[in-house]
Amino acid sequence: MARWGLVIVAVYLMVALLTPVLVSLGWLPDANAGLANPIYDSPSWSHWCGTDRLGRDVCVRTMAASGVALQVVLLAVGLALLLGVPLGMVSGYLGGGVDRVLVLLMDTLYTLPVLLLSVVLAFLLGKGIPNAAAALCVVYVPQYFRVVRNQTAQVKSELFVEAARSLGAGPFWILRRYLLRNVITSVPVLLTLNAADAVLVLGGLGFLGLGLPETVPEWGGDLNLALAAVPTGVWWTALYPGLAMFILVLGLSFLGEGLEAWVSGANPRSSSN
Repeated sequence: MARWGLVIVAVYLMVALLTPVLVSLGWLPDANAGLANPIYDSPSWSHWCGTDRLGRDVCVRTMAASGVALQVVLLAVGLALLLGVPLGMVSGYLGGGVDRVLVLLMDTLYTLPVLLLSVVLAFLLGKGIPNAAAALCVVYVPQYFRVVRNQTAQVKSELFVEAARSLGAGPFWILRRYLLRNVITSVPVLLTLNAADAVLVLGGLGFLGLGLPETVPEWGGDLNLALAAVPTGVWWTALYPGLAMFILVLGLSFLGEGLEAWVSGANPRSSSN
């Protein structure tokens, strides 16, 4: 599963990197370049995936949206990782009042529905790539916090940590030198699964009109524009963005499940697993 997931994600990365280059060379039209007479053009040799209501090439917009999605998701999940892991380690190691306050705050965020919290934050922050990434980041910080805090609370009572503490090592040194390497093992699994979920949440925000501006290619926004056209028989404006989103989520999920099996020591090839 990890291999298939890695292949799918690698293909999307390649498409995200090559699309701007091909557009700049003139081999592909600009994602926002429409026809002189806008029309829903069905798939043909000139437009492989057809055109939308403004005459923009659906194939190019779908390809360009992969780069936008990866950019927002990596930024959001990366920021959540950088915030959630240190907070979880500090909370699990220090305990006491600091731990209670942080746990209360993170549990409050964790109990809120992901999409609902993202919608509220996106509405308050406004449209744009940084704002969408920030809205998603807040959603995933509690997940890293909870996992890392629980593991830190278990590892801090180990003999090697007690020995380091008895020799005069400070909290910062213990956290960085002894605890980080022991609690970070499950983070890559959580990162890939959160990335898959973030693709869907970003698509949901775009579908509701709260994600990115219309001029920015984004799968959820294009699905929103296609909503009125599908009942009239214009199926291609919804099929390709939706399919692109589905395959990326599938690839990230495969990668996360494969990493989880590897981290837990399971053998993915064994029929018993």
